[in-house]
Amino acid sequence: MELPEITKRLLAAKKEKSLSFADLETVVGRDEVWIAAVFYRQASASQEEAEKIVSALGLGPDVAEALIECPLKGLGPVVPTDPLIYRFYEIMQVYGMPLKTIIHEKFGDGIMSAIDFILDVKKEENPKGDRVVVTMNGKFLPYNKW
Repeated sequence: MELPEITKRLLAAKKEKSLSFADLETVVGRDEVWIAAVFYRQASASQEEAEKIVSALGLGPDVAEALIECPLKGLGPVVPTDPLIYRFYEIMQVYGMPLKTIIHEKFGDGIMSAIDFILDVKKEENPKGDRVVVTMNGKFLPYNKW
């Protein structure tokens, strides 16, 4: 996956300043996952949020302007090749239909919103090896009948 030039600039500035996305969460007042989505052009920032990001990174107003533009979202039509991203693809291949069935049993015919949505990543220490805890929290949207 070829990264957009703006993403490369943002990541280089973040590295140069020795900042984590958690550090930027404190500066911007938004979740670290959402800020990372802005970096990777999967979300757009408000003018105020963009200004806070570029100020923390020492970048110019041209970058802030780019961050407020509506992005083209998604990875494209190909199967992801990055091992970590592929695991999420694999999880959906294996557990997608079971998740869909259970959501329908609990809520009815509908979907989980990816717009009214929160994604959280935590590290859970475990003596057998640290665990990645990913929480997806989306509003249920029933299908309309007409």
